[in-house]
Amino acid sequence: MKTETSELKIKASAKYINMSPHKIRRVTDRIRGRSYEQALMVLEFMPYHACNRMLQLLCSAAANASHNFGLSKNDSFVSQIQVDEGTSLKRFQPRAQGRAYPIRKPTCHVTIMMEITTK
Repeated sequence: MKTETSELKIKASAKYINMSPHKIRRVTDRIRGRSYEQALMVLEFMPYHACNRMLQLLCSAAANASHNFGLSKNDSFVSQIQVDEGTSLKRFQPRAQGRAYPIRKPTCHVTIMMEITTK
């Protein structure tokens, strides 16, 4: 017997987050493949600053699912998370004897894809 299932993909993205991609990936690796509720629990109790930004993005993807498609966000799970490096802000720090020391402030772009399996 063949049951028909259709998978809807919901996308949300955040660009130019003022944080290193390495720090964001440390958090995203923990929630990839989890359900929406499990991902919320993990993000709320992790001690990293990146969790706040990822929590906002996850809630945005869930809001897209309920607003655009009229679906329950509790039936969804995180299928893909992509963290890309953005542009770096270039700044200078004054150092000894009038020298300037370059500082790079990295940014990143995060895209989250959630899937909802409907029967």
